[in-house]
Amino acid sequence: MKEEGAEETHVLAFPIPSQGHINPLLQFCKRLASRGLKVTLAPTIFITKSAHIEVNNVRVEGISDGFDEGGMDAIKSPEVYFERFKVVGSESLAELIERQQSSGYPFKCLIYDSHMPWALEVGKRFGLSTASFFTQSCATDAIYYNVKKGLLSTPVQGPTVSLPGLPVLETHDLPSFVYYWGSYPIFRDSVLNQFQNVEQADYVLINTFDKLEDEVLKWMSNIYPIKTIGPSVPSIYLDKRVEDDKDYGLSLFESRKETYMDWLNMREAGSVIYVSFGSLSELGEEQMEEIALGLISSNHYFLWVVRKSEENKLPKSLAEDKSEKGLVVAWCSQLEVLAHKAVGCFLTHCGWNSTIESVSLGVPMIAMPQWTDQTMNAKFLVDVWEIGVRVELDEKGIIRRKEIEKCVKEIMEGDRGEKIKRNAFRWKVLAKEAIDEGGSSDKNIDEFVASLLCA
Repeated sequence: MKEEGAEETHVLAFPIPSQGHINPLLQFCKRLASRGLKVTLAPTIFITKSAHIEVNNVRVEGISDGFDEGGMDAIKSPEVYFERFKVVGSESLAELIERQQSSGYPFKCLIYDSHMPWALEVGKRFGLSTASFFTQSCATDAIYYNVKKGLLSTPVQGPTVSLPGLPVLETHDLPSFVYYWGSYPIFRDSVLNQFQNVEQADYVLINTFDKLEDEVLKWMSNIYPIKTIGPSVPSIYLDKRVEDDKDYGLSLFESRKETYMDWLNMREAGSVIYVSFGSLSELGEEQMEEIALGLISSNHYFLWVVRKSEENKLPKSLAEDKSEKGLVVAWCSQLEVLAHKAVGCFLTHCGWNSTIESVSLGVPMIAMPQWTDQTMNAKFLVDVWEIGVRVELDEKGIIRRKEIEKCVKEIMEGDRGEKIKRNAFRWKVLAKEAIDEGGSSDKNIDEFVASLLCA
């Protein structure tokens, strides 16, 4: 897989300091390293000091965000954090590039998270090729593009929205920052500013694959030099061509693998509901209790990930349940769980990483979106890819236990569930084909590498 001259080409990758943003970019770095390129990942200094890091062939070098001792959690104001990160991060990123210039292997290309458009300016200042890395779906990116360019008026009027390359969307299918226009302005501005200067980037990389988002990719490719490079998940679960690539290799959370894997190993194939709402979503106590009671009454085994910061919301009903149907853990290797034969479906918040991991492993989903892009992902997995069902909220915005139980049984027991399982398997095959040798994403990665070697 290594190309001649690749070892002299050094790439710098710069992620947002969040687990969901680091994972896909680090995974792409491994793909580049497997082709012989030198690759450096530059998370924040706090991440390098606090995360569990086990990465081969990718050098990790921390840069400062201005909060080296506490990171993003050190300050309660996202506005203050990101403004400080822009100022200090620009300086620290420039210093790293300058230090590397005096070595024998200067950086040739900067791949930066699309949420940090200011990084492009740093890269251009040093004459580097630049690539904007989008960690969300192309469909979601298209919505933000249309809003940023004034092609979709906000606040959104009317019950439905029709945009090029996308199915007809109800307003509640739109990303929450667009549908609820006044919510989280700092994050709304961040997703819109991905398109602030992206036309100046030499490449636009998206963690998706062609057949998954065919129509919207064709439309967006007429505007930007897009290359799909996904699914960006460890190679062992797809093509198995990257040596020893069994996990992402950098985790902000700690798990006890033997506990949940031993438990899963005792369950029959397809008998377990895996439940996780990601690294950021927060649920209220009432919603946590409804989920617990719905899972218990479904009479199926369940493995539920509840972060330590959320443990105090767990209901007494879960502790009092004597059926031994459920296991609650603080964190786990999600890919390893999804790949386990015992897992029959995934109750998920529909973050893009979770969605594309589940697609890649052929696991049907119960969609319970919370905010940001998750509503768009839920729309696609239910109505476009037909690999899941979506819960319905009551008048208080709560998903009740009966609704949880109904959705679980629909996938685990019903006729519709069998169709969903067949569709999920089909998408698993297509995901593997995309990244396998000669697949669409594999070719795009080869073209990206070749262009760096020629530059």
